[in-house]
Amino acid sequence: MSTKTRAVQVAGPGEKLELVERDLREPGRGEVRVRVEACGVCHSDAITVEGWMPVEYPRVPGHEIAGVIEAVGEDVTPWEVGQRVGVGWFGGNCGYCDPCRRGDMISCVNGQVPGIAYDGGYADHVIVPKEALASIPDDLSAEDAGPLLCAGITTFNSLRESGARPGDLVAILGIGGLGHLGVQYARRMGFETVAIARGTDKRDHALELGAHHYIDSTSENVAEALQALGGAQTILATVTVADAMSAAVGGLRPRGRMIVVGASPDLMEISPFALIPGSTGVIGHASGTSKDSEDTLRFSALQDIRPQIETYPLERAAEGYARMMSGDARFRVVLTMT
Repeated sequence: MSTKTRAVQVAGPGEKLELVERDLREPGRGEVRVRVEACGVCHSDAITVEGWMPVEYPRVPGHEIAGVIEAVGEDVTPWEVGQRVGVGWFGGNCGYCDPCRRGDMISCVNGQVPGIAYDGGYADHVIVPKEALASIPDDLSAEDAGPLLCAGITTFNSLRESGARPGDLVAILGIGGLGHLGVQYARRMGFETVAIARGTDKRDHALELGAHHYIDSTSENVAEALQALGGAQTILATVTVADAMSAAVGGLRPRGRMIVVGASPDLMEISPFALIPGSTGVIGHASGTSKDSEDTLRFSALQDIRPQIETYPLERAAEGYARMMSGDARFRVVLTMT
């Protein structure tokens, strides 16, 4: 067996992604080595590539990892060599902080994210803590499983924890990397599904994905259009435009909630009068634990939900990353290693 492995790393903030050869190390106690088959390219990878947060360099990005366990360290029961596994945004937790002791591992104050806290999946191999592992169903390819471990779990988990019930009106704001999955999940969960996007270009596609209604935010008042449908119990905001979120809040029905999963540095401007009369609210939602990832993957396999992807070989990772950052990808970029 070779003692070397390929990885695409960034040497410092804003530096170019470069393919390098590294020594292949053995997993330590509580760790596994995963042979990566595919890794999704996520907008959050810019945290490492662009240096949006403090990161120890050089670093290999990537937190949408799908592969096979190749080696195990001590104390990794019940995981075994040969198992198909994935690793998403949740890359491990400390177990001793207050959220962890209360069972809220995704809120761990010392939580780890692959590609940020340690080297991620833009590589042929990755070493991860056992807590980060999620089992991948046989019905899902590695290329499809990768994006479901971030974009998938984020939309699936937020919708199932939203409080909306089958038959309720649920709106997906933004039909992109997150939103095209959100529409599929909302429809399969039994919600009356509304897709909201700019222009009419995505109308037919949103309806094909399962939306019952489509709202063009450039020609309609989103809040008024939602109220005309009876008001949304949940608005899942997947866009990264704060103004678009602010404009949609008025479309909530009494006690409805907007769930924000699209990361934007801009401020949302919402009048208290938009919230008080109907006791409505705006909340954020993190992705979920490795067990939540398993639930996402299983539900996706059962309901035939798949991400729409563009694939690039590992050696073209820089090109794939640029494609994702351009916003032109339809809808997720995935790196393949085989």
